[in-house]
Amino acid sequence: MTTETIWTNARLVLPDEVVHGTIAFGCSGITGILPGRSKLPGAIDVEGDYVVPGLVELHTDNVERHLNPRPNSYWPAHAALLNHDREIASAGITTVFNALSIGHADSASRDFGRLQETCTALSECKDDKLLKADHFLHLRCEVSCPDVPDLMDPLLDHPLTKLISVMDHTPGQRQFATMEAYRAYYMKKYQMSDAEFEAYAAERIEFQKRYSASNRKAIVSKAHERAIQIASHDDATLGHVDEAVEDKVSIAEFPTTSAAAKASHDAGMAVLMGGPNVVRGKSHNGNASARDFAEQGWLDIISSDYVPASLLYASFVLRECVESITLPKAVGMVTAQPAKSAGLDDRGRLEEGLRADLVRLHEAGHTPVIREVRRKGKRIA
Repeated sequence: MTTETIWTNARLVLPDEVVHGTIAFGCSGITGILPGRSKLPGAIDVEGDYVVPGLVELHTDNVERHLNPRPNSYWPAHAALLNHDREIASAGITTVFNALSIGHADSASRDFGRLQETCTALSECKDDKLLKADHFLHLRCEVSCPDVPDLMDPLLDHPLTKLISVMDHTPGQRQFATMEAYRAYYMKKYQMSDAEFEAYAAERIEFQKRYSASNRKAIVSKAHERAIQIASHDDATLGHVDEAVEDKVSIAEFPTTSAAAKASHDAGMAVLMGGPNVVRGKSHNGNASARDFAEQGWLDIISSDYVPASLLYASFVLRECVESITLPKAVGMVTAQPAKSAGLDDRGRLEEGLRADLVRLHEAGHTPVIREVRRKGKRIA
């Protein structure tokens, strides 16, 4: 008795082309990719649907939305993770790096005690085989936080920690190039008065002067000692990129200017931008457009960021709006490229012998509609 599944009459999105063919797979992986239709009696006609590799997500803070669904409203970690996991799987994401912040506790979900609870809950859910997607940890380290090196120590050795990013949200630079932009965002998000904001901003600026350089050096050193991949967050200037190169960073995460994106790409870093930015054609806070980067050849990886469904959708949007980008190339930005950057060489491509992480979808207008998601051959959505 075989557990092999055969999908035929499929449009297989391979690394360099779309092929009308047949794919066979099981829990052991992809066992065959053949052109044309299969005549085997057990073959399933997928009616011309696209088949793409399971999506690989390197940076989503979607779990924080489930942990803290309303201001001052904390949801139990196990339940939040399961809800997040189901949403991720239904979006076609079979591998997810959950981005959790270590540093300033600006919201309930970012309290360090709750962060530890979340990491423990994630391990327990994974050990108990409760999760549909394959989950890892992406630690977002705020370098201006005084005690971030000490806070991150117990989590660096967590078995699911595979990626860290160094970030600095000090007012007036990187993500928020002007104090006005920073003020507008933070006062609205955290319901601050003018006086509360002034005190908050002054403290952050002072902390950056005192702690950022030494903390970044310590964090980078700790990551390299453990062979953990490093991303640099919101780089805006050539100086930021030079610092990332010196730190042997492999991923440039959401560069906010064209100069930083080009320099990062030229330096061999994988440039990662948000799916919502691609779909909307612009940044939500007025920074650079991911579509512009794609047109220049500087975009390597797409992340769903804060909208899980944007990951697959963004790849189809790029195929439509950037002439030089084919569907295989766009799909590679949400599958093969992030898998490669994360050091996961067993997934991300439709290739015999790799994991059977698969998404079956059809296109309604220009919108991809997922019909089925498989991880290791097993249906998860």
